[in-house]
Amino acid sequence: MALVLKIAGAVILFSVIALCLAITIVPRFLDRIYYEGPASDHFDGARFFNPGGDDDTFRMPTGSGSRAGFFWRYLTGSDGRPPWPASVPVTQGKPEPRVEGERMVATWIGHATVLIQTQGLNILTDPIWSERTGPFVFGPKRVTAPGVAFEDLPKIDLILVSHNHYDHLDKPTLKRLWERDHPTIVTSLGNDTVIDSVGAKATALDWGQKLAIRPGVEVIVARNHHWGSRWFTDRNRALWSAFVVKLPSGGNIFFAGDTGFGDGKWPAEAAALGPIRLAMIPIGAFRFVPGQMDSGSHIGPANAVRVFDRLGAGHAIPIHWGTYRLSYEARDTPPTMLTTLMRCTGGDVERFAPATVGKPTEIAPWSAPAKRPDESLIDACLKRPEIAALD
Repeated sequence: MALVLKIAGAVILFSVIALCLAITIVPRFLDRIYYEGPASDHFDGARFFNPGGDDDTFRMPTGSGSRAGFFWRYLTGSDGRPPWPASVPVTQGKPEPRVEGERMVATWIGHATVLIQTQGLNILTDPIWSERTGPFVFGPKRVTAPGVAFEDLPKIDLILVSHNHYDHLDKPTLKRLWERDHPTIVTSLGNDTVIDSVGAKATALDWGQKLAIRPGVEVIVARNHHWGSRWFTDRNRALWSAFVVKLPSGGNIFFAGDTGFGDGKWPAEAAALGPIRLAMIPIGAFRFVPGQMDSGSHIGPANAVRVFDRLGAGHAIPIHWGTYRLSYEARDTPPTMLTTLMRCTGGDVERFAPATVGKPTEIAPWSAPAKRPDESLIDACLKRPEIAALD
């Protein structure tokens, strides 16, 4: 019986892998039109693109071999990747119902999901409570439980959805939040079509457009460097973005979403909208072959330090690591590398330090960091033995 189950499992796995590989090559019927509108400097009338170029988001990692071989090794876990734990202990928090006035409290839920409470608003970024992320429930399994149980979430007023990848636009979670709270959902062009499919309503905006939430509070959709797809063939039919939440005092909130470095100019564009009190910057899923320090779609710790510096942020929380296994690096490599780089470049480590899942963090009003990381030292710091030794 055990042998039969093992063979059946292998057949199912092979079928799923074959389907995923076939989708990347053949069927046009999986294409979707999420948005129709006039051409712009980042939309050609059919698909969106990064103004600085998209080669880096298409290119296979150096040393990865053929595209089919890379995906086979990635999907089967046969690429020599270091082990991850099956689960990690989490002490779930119970947030306050509201945080009024200028006071700000941020709680990392996991992955790119953060609860920010300030000005009497409860804000969620890219919410995902699902056990798996991916189509047909075959995606990566959650390793770190949500830092707050869904039932303990306070009423959510505002949700920011950065793009349509499954680990950021999680339809089951959005459906639950919509049915419970009817929050304002803000996303970038085309993603509202996906969100609408679960009965929720979202406001979709282009880069640079804004939505007033209440007097003194508005959301601005900002540029970053990524791509979008739900079915491979629908690549870049919907836009990706970062967000700035402008607040009446104390400094703004910046959520980078999911991003590569690109031309490196977009952090300054966000900073130009006002001082950033709290930034949420991704640091994980950057390594797809041994030794890789960055990918076109995902910044690693090195470029995260550059983004932090260019934002001029008062405080930053590193996100997009340790929850779902999406890449090659060990689970603790991103935060360990980040702390080492901040220290090596002379930055204030406490201002951009890993958060504990589920633990609320009081965020002070914006003030300029006394010690900023020296970007000119980053490449040399990456050669340090303690960084080179990280899997």
